[in-house]
Amino acid sequence: MLNKFKKWFTSEPETPPPVDIPPVAVVKEKKPRKPRPEKVEPPPPTAKETATLNNQPYINILKVEIDPSDINNGSFELDWNDKFLLNLIKAGYKMREDDADNVIVDRWFQTVCRNIALEIYEQNQADPDNRDVRVIRSRDLGNGRTEVS
Repeated sequence: MLNKFKKWFTSEPETPPPVDIPPVAVVKEKKPRKPRPEKVEPPPPTAKETATLNNQPYINILKVEIDPSDINNGSFELDWNDKFLLNLIKAGYKMREDDADNVIVDRWFQTVCRNIALEIYEQNQADPDNRDVRVIRSRDLGNGRTEVS
């Protein structure tokens, strides 16, 4: 019996038969992705940019301001491109060599406003109901003199 005890203590322990363990997959940690910048589409070209690209004249009224205390006074804010300004210069709106761009455009705008006022006046005068109905009487006073009333 002692031999059995001795065998237990001196002998190597029995190893269990090897078990096939599948290899453990090594999972690498993924680096966090940088967020992609959103594609920002450029805004569509403005009417002025389109006209300039097409080599066409451009003029626009941006703002009209009226003085609330005196409605007869006001101002216009205009926007134009170089092609429009060149057309005005060719049409003779540049009077002096030192005329600034805004002076040339202002001269043109005053002409347009004047033409509108004259057209309205002419239409008003062409209408018989709106004419001044003044009776002009003249009387011969003799000796080449005439009285007009």
